[in-house]
Amino acid sequence: MTIEPPSSTPTPALSKSGPTWLLNRACLTLLILGGIAVGVAQSPPPTWHLAWSDEFNGPNGAAPDPAKWAFVTGGKGFGNNELESYTSRPVNVQQRDGSLVINARKEDFTGTDGIARHYTSARIHTRALFAQAYGRFEASIQLPAGGKGIWPAFWLLGDNVDSAGWPKGGEIDIIENIGDPAAIYSTLHGPGYSGANAISAKYPLPVGESVHTGFHLYAVEWAPNDIKFFFDDKLIVERTPADLPPGAIWVYDHPFFIILNLAVGGNWPGNSDEATVFPQQMVVDYVRVYTRSSRPSPTAANESKQTQ
Repeated sequence: MTIEPPSSTPTPALSKSGPTWLLNRACLTLLILGGIAVGVAQSPPPTWHLAWSDEFNGPNGAAPDPAKWAFVTGGKGFGNNELESYTSRPVNVQQRDGSLVINARKEDFTGTDGIARHYTSARIHTRALFAQAYGRFEASIQLPAGGKGIWPAFWLLGDNVDSAGWPKGGEIDIIENIGDPAAIYSTLHGPGYSGANAISAKYPLPVGESVHTGFHLYAVEWAPNDIKFFFDDKLIVERTPADLPPGAIWVYDHPFFIILNLAVGGNWPGNSDEATVFPQQMVVDYVRVYTRSSRPSPTAANESKQTQ
Protein backbone atom coordinates (compact mmCIF):
# COMPACT_ATOMS: atom_id res chain seq x y z
CA MET A 1 0.00 0.00 0.00
CA THR A 2 1.49 3.33 -1.04
CA ILE A 3 0.12 6.45 0.62
CA GLU A 4 2.47 9.39 0.55
CA PRO A 5 2.08 12.38 2.86
CA PRO A 6 2.02 15.81 1.23
CA SER A 7 5.59 16.97 0.73
CA SER A 8 7.84 18.83 -1.66
CA THR A 9 10.77 17.15 -3.38
CA PRO A 10 13.77 19.41 -4.00
CA THR A 11 15.72 19.16 -7.26
CA PRO A 12 19.24 17.70 -6.85
CA ALA A 13 22.18 20.07 -7.22
CA LEU A 14 23.67 20.43 -10.71
CA SER A 15 27.12 19.15 -11.61
CA LYS A 16 29.55 22.03 -12.30
CA SER A 17 31.89 20.58 -14.92
CA GLY A 18 31.87 19.52 -18.59
CA PRO A 19 29.35 19.89 -21.41
CA THR A 20 26.53 18.51 -19.29
CA TRP A 21 26.96 21.41 -16.89
CA LEU A 22 26.74 23.90 -19.77
CA LEU A 23 23.55 22.28 -21.01
CA ASN A 24 22.05 22.16 -17.52
CA ARG A 25 22.99 25.79 -16.93
CA ALA A 26 21.33 26.84 -20.17
CA CYS A 27 18.17 24.91 -19.26
CA LEU A 28 18.15 26.39 -15.78
CA THR A 29 18.49 29.90 -17.22
CA LEU A 30 15.50 29.31 -19.49
CA LEU A 31 13.44 28.02 -16.56
CA ILE A 32 14.27 31.05 -14.45
CA LEU A 33 13.48 33.44 -17.32
CA GLY A 34 10.18 31.65 -17.70
CA GLY A 35 9.31 32.35 -14.06
CA ILE A 36 9.84 28.78 -12.80
CA ALA A 37 11.64 28.43 -9.46
CA VAL A 38 13.97 25.45 -9.09
CA GLY A 39 14.98 24.22 -5.63
CA VAL A 40 18.49 22.95 -4.97
CA ALA A 41 19.23 20.17 -2.49
CA GLN A 42 22.60 19.49 -0.96
CA SER A 43 21.68 15.93 0.06
CA PRO A 44 19.20 13.28 -1.09
CA PRO A 45 15.63 14.16 -0.04
CA PRO A 46 13.93 11.97 2.57
CA THR A 47 11.29 9.46 1.65
CA TRP A 48 8.33 8.35 3.74
CA HIS A 49 7.27 4.73 4.13
CA LEU A 50 3.81 3.86 5.43
CA ALA A 51 4.23 1.84 8.61
CA TRP A 52 0.65 1.67 9.93
CA SER A 53 -2.75 3.08 9.04
CA ASP A 54 -6.46 2.82 9.52
CA GLU A 55 -8.71 4.15 6.77
CA PHE A 56 -11.90 3.23 8.71
CA ASN A 57 -13.50 1.51 5.74
CA GLY A 58 -15.42 -1.07 7.78
CA PRO A 59 -19.19 -1.58 7.49
CA ASN A 60 -21.45 1.18 8.75
CA GLY A 61 -22.09 0.69 12.44
CA ALA A 62 -19.01 -1.47 12.99
CA ALA A 63 -16.70 -0.89 15.92
CA PRO A 64 -13.11 0.22 15.29
CA ASP A 65 -10.89 -2.63 14.07
CA PRO A 66 -9.98 -4.63 17.23
CA ALA A 67 -6.65 -5.58 15.67
CA LYS A 68 -5.73 -1.88 15.68
CA TRP A 69 -7.70 -0.22 18.48
CA ALA A 70 -8.76 -0.88 22.06
CA PHE A 71 -11.27 1.00 24.21
CA VAL A 72 -10.87 3.02 27.37
CA THR A 73 -14.14 2.91 29.33
CA GLY A 74 -15.50 4.42 32.51
CA GLY A 75 -16.14 7.74 34.16
CA LYS A 76 -13.23 8.21 36.55
CA GLY A 77 -12.32 11.71 35.28
CA PHE A 78 -8.91 10.61 33.92
CA GLY A 79 -6.87 13.05 35.99
CA ASN A 80 -8.67 16.08 34.54
CA ASN A 81 -12.06 15.94 36.30
CA GLU A 82 -13.75 15.15 32.98
CA LEU A 83 -17.53 14.74 33.07
CA GLU A 84 -18.11 11.94 30.55
CA SER A 85 -18.30 8.19 30.87
CA TYR A 86 -16.38 6.58 28.00
CA THR A 87 -18.11 3.60 26.41
CA SER A 88 -17.63 1.15 23.55
CA ARG A 89 -21.26 1.46 22.42
CA PRO A 90 -22.01 2.14 18.72
CA VAL A 91 -23.93 5.28 19.71
CA ASN A 92 -20.62 6.68 20.98
CA VAL A 93 -18.14 5.24 18.46
CA GLN A 94 -18.55 3.49 15.12
CA GLN A 95 -17.31 3.37 11.55
CA ARG A 96 -19.57 5.12 9.08
CA ASP A 97 -19.16 5.93 5.38
CA GLY A 98 -15.40 5.44 5.43
CA SER A 99 -14.74 7.38 8.62
CA LEU A 100 -14.62 6.86 12.37
CA VAL A 101 -17.32 8.80 14.22
CA ILE A 102 -17.05 9.59 17.93
CA ASN A 103 -20.23 11.03 19.47
CA ALA A 104 -20.39 12.89 22.77
CA ARG A 105 -23.94 12.70 24.12
CA LYS A 106 -25.81 14.31 26.98
CA GLU A 107 -27.47 11.40 28.80
CA ASP A 108 -27.48 9.79 32.23
CA PHE A 109 -25.26 6.72 32.19
CA THR A 110 -23.60 4.44 34.72
CA GLY A 111 -20.75 2.33 33.38
CA THR A 112 -19.41 -0.99 34.62
CA ASP A 113 -17.20 0.98 37.03
CA GLY A 114 -20.35 2.07 38.85
CA ILE A 115 -19.70 5.79 38.28
CA ALA A 116 -22.80 7.74 37.24
CA ARG A 117 -22.27 10.49 34.69
CA HIS A 118 -24.49 12.86 32.71
CA TYR A 119 -22.49 12.61 29.46
CA THR A 120 -21.08 9.76 27.36
CA SER A 121 -18.36 9.66 24.71
CA ALA A 122 -15.51 7.43 23.47
CA ARG A 123 -11.74 7.08 23.75
CA ILE A 124 -9.73 4.56 21.71
CA HIS A 125 -6.01 3.77 21.63
CA THR A 126 -3.38 1.51 20.03
CA ARG A 127 -1.63 0.54 23.26
CA ALA A 128 -0.17 -3.01 23.09
CA LEU A 129 -1.25 -3.10 19.41
CA PHE A 130 0.97 -0.47 17.79
CA ALA A 131 3.63 1.96 18.98
CA GLN A 132 6.50 3.67 17.19
CA ALA A 133 9.41 5.95 17.96
CA TYR A 134 9.97 8.73 15.43
CA GLY A 135 8.31 9.28 12.05
CA ARG A 136 5.24 11.15 10.87
CA PHE A 137 1.90 10.64 12.66
CA GLU A 138 -1.06 12.24 10.92
CA ALA A 139 -4.86 12.21 10.95
CA SER A 140 -7.51 13.84 8.81
CA ILE A 141 -10.21 15.02 11.21
CA GLN A 142 -13.36 17.12 11.22
CA LEU A 143 -13.60 18.35 14.80
CA PRO A 144 -16.83 19.07 16.68
CA ALA A 145 -18.67 22.37 16.39
CA GLY A 146 -17.47 23.11 19.90
CA GLY A 147 -18.84 25.12 22.76
CA LYS A 148 -17.93 25.27 26.42
CA GLY A 149 -16.48 22.01 27.72
CA ILE A 150 -15.94 20.25 24.37
CA TRP A 151 -12.41 18.80 24.22
CA PRO A 152 -11.39 16.59 21.26
CA ALA A 153 -7.81 15.32 20.97
CA PHE A 154 -5.43 13.32 18.77
CA TRP A 155 -2.34 12.48 20.82
CA LEU A 156 0.51 10.11 21.64
CA LEU A 157 1.52 8.60 24.97
CA GLY A 158 4.78 6.87 25.87
CA ASP A 159 4.36 3.09 25.87
CA ASN A 160 6.36 2.92 29.12
CA VAL A 161 3.69 4.86 31.01
CA ASP A 162 3.06 1.95 33.40
CA SER A 163 6.69 1.55 34.42
CA ALA A 164 7.79 5.19 34.21
CA GLY A 165 4.52 6.82 35.23
CA TRP A 166 3.02 10.00 33.83
CA PRO A 167 4.48 12.41 32.78
CA LYS A 168 7.90 10.73 32.90
CA GLY A 169 6.95 8.54 29.93
CA GLY A 170 6.10 11.62 27.87
CA GLU A 171 3.00 12.86 26.05
CA ILE A 172 2.73 14.48 22.61
CA ASP A 173 -0.59 16.25 22.02
CA ILE A 174 -0.70 16.62 18.24
CA ILE A 175 -4.02 18.49 18.32
CA GLU A 176 -6.41 19.61 21.04
CA ASN A 177 -9.34 21.99 20.77
CA ILE A 178 -11.32 23.47 23.65
CA GLY A 179 -14.43 24.87 22.05
CA ASP A 180 -13.06 27.69 19.89
CA PRO A 181 -13.42 26.56 16.25
CA ALA A 182 -10.69 28.98 15.12
CA ALA A 183 -7.84 27.85 17.41
CA ILE A 184 -5.97 24.62 18.19
CA TYR A 185 -3.21 23.62 20.60
CA SER A 186 -0.12 21.41 20.20
CA THR A 187 1.65 20.44 23.41
CA LEU A 188 4.44 18.44 25.03
CA HIS A 189 4.16 17.02 28.56
CA GLY A 190 7.17 15.58 30.36
CA PRO A 191 8.88 15.54 33.76
CA GLY A 192 9.03 19.11 35.04
CA TYR A 193 6.82 20.49 32.26
CA SER A 194 3.34 18.98 32.46
CA GLY A 195 -0.22 20.05 33.14
CA ALA A 196 -0.43 23.83 33.51
CA ASN A 197 3.34 24.03 32.94
CA ALA A 198 3.35 22.03 29.71
CA ILE A 199 5.15 23.36 26.63
CA SER A 200 2.20 24.40 24.47
CA ALA A 201 1.58 26.40 21.31
CA LYS A 202 -1.77 27.96 20.43
CA TYR A 203 -2.33 28.17 16.69
CA PRO A 204 -4.98 30.56 15.32
CA LEU A 205 -6.35 29.08 12.11
CA PRO A 206 -6.02 31.06 8.88
CA VAL A 207 -8.81 33.60 8.36
CA GLY A 208 -11.93 31.88 7.13
CA GLU A 209 -10.87 28.41 8.33
CA SER A 210 -12.67 26.46 11.04
CA VAL A 211 -12.01 23.08 12.64
CA HIS A 212 -15.60 21.89 12.24
CA THR A 213 -16.63 22.94 8.73
CA GLY A 214 -14.43 20.37 6.98
CA PHE A 215 -11.55 17.95 7.36
CA HIS A 216 -8.09 19.22 8.24
CA LEU A 217 -4.78 17.37 8.41
CA TYR A 218 -3.13 17.35 11.82
CA ALA A 219 0.38 15.92 11.99
CA VAL A 220 3.63 15.65 13.88
CA GLU A 221 7.04 14.88 12.37
CA TRP A 222 9.22 13.44 15.10
CA ALA A 223 12.96 12.83 14.91
CA PRO A 224 15.64 12.49 17.61
CA ASN A 225 15.73 15.78 19.52
CA ASP A 226 13.22 17.43 17.18
CA ILE A 227 9.40 17.48 17.00
CA LYS A 228 7.47 19.55 14.44
CA PHE A 229 3.69 20.10 14.59
CA PHE A 230 1.63 20.82 11.46
CA PHE A 231 -1.84 22.03 10.50
CA ASP A 232 -2.66 21.21 6.85
CA ASP A 233 1.14 20.94 6.39
CA LYS A 234 1.67 24.48 7.68
CA LEU A 235 4.27 24.41 10.45
CA ILE A 236 2.73 25.32 13.80
CA VAL A 237 5.85 25.04 15.96
CA GLU A 238 9.13 23.13 16.23
CA ARG A 239 10.34 21.80 19.59
CA THR A 240 13.83 20.68 20.62
CA PRO A 241 15.54 20.06 24.00
CA ALA A 242 16.42 23.78 24.01
CA ASP A 243 12.73 24.54 24.66
CA LEU A 244 12.66 22.62 27.95
CA PRO A 245 12.97 24.29 31.36
CA PRO A 246 16.50 24.27 32.83
CA GLY A 247 17.41 20.79 34.03
CA ALA A 248 14.37 19.12 32.43
CA ILE A 249 14.75 15.86 30.49
CA TRP A 250 13.81 15.25 26.84
CA VAL A 251 11.88 11.95 27.08
CA TYR A 252 10.85 11.53 23.42
CA ASP A 253 13.27 8.72 22.59
CA HIS A 254 11.11 5.59 22.78
CA PRO A 255 7.89 4.25 21.19
CA PHE A 256 4.59 6.07 21.76
CA PHE A 257 1.06 4.79 21.05
CA ILE A 258 -1.92 6.68 19.54
CA ILE A 259 -5.06 7.96 21.27
CA LEU A 260 -8.24 9.51 19.84
CA ASN A 261 -10.89 10.85 22.20
CA LEU A 262 -13.63 13.39 22.70
CA ALA A 263 -13.85 14.57 26.31
CA VAL A 264 -16.60 16.62 27.94
CA GLY A 265 -15.57 19.14 30.59
CA GLY A 266 -12.45 19.04 32.70
CA ASN A 267 -9.89 21.27 34.35
CA TRP A 268 -8.68 22.94 31.16
CA PRO A 269 -11.77 23.62 29.00
CA GLY A 270 -14.14 24.04 31.93
CA ASN A 271 -17.46 22.26 32.26
CA SER A 272 -20.26 22.25 29.74
CA ASP A 273 -23.29 24.41 30.46
CA GLU A 274 -26.82 24.82 29.14
CA ALA A 275 -25.52 26.69 26.10
CA THR A 276 -23.41 23.71 24.96
CA VAL A 277 -25.22 21.83 22.21
CA PHE A 278 -25.29 18.01 22.14
CA PRO A 279 -24.57 15.64 20.53
CA GLN A 280 -21.07 16.70 19.46
CA GLN A 281 -19.28 14.73 16.76
CA MET A 282 -15.61 14.10 15.95
CA VAL A 283 -15.11 12.49 12.53
CA VAL A 284 -11.78 10.88 11.59
CA ASP A 285 -11.20 10.10 7.92
CA TYR A 286 -7.93 8.25 8.51
CA VAL A 287 -4.89 7.88 10.75
CA ARG A 288 -1.50 7.13 9.12
CA VAL A 289 1.98 6.62 10.51
CA TYR A 290 5.18 6.75 8.45
CA THR A 291 8.83 5.96 8.97
CA ARG A 292 11.49 8.08 7.35
CA SER A 293 14.72 7.21 5.58
CA SER A 294 17.11 8.87 3.15
CA ARG A 295 17.24 7.81 -0.47
CA PRO A 296 20.69 6.55 -1.47
CA SER A 297 22.53 8.84 -3.85
CA PRO A 298 23.18 7.54 -7.40
CA THR A 299 26.91 7.44 -6.65
CA ALA A 300 26.41 5.35 -3.53
CA ALA A 301 24.06 3.01 -5.40
CA ASN A 302 26.58 2.50 -8.22
CA GLU A 303 29.39 1.83 -5.75
CA SER A 304 27.20 -0.74 -3.99
CA LYS A 305 26.53 -2.55 -7.29
CA GLN A 306 30.22 -2.61 -8.19
CA THR A 307 31.13 -4.31 -4.91
CA GLN A 308 28.56 -7.09 -5.28
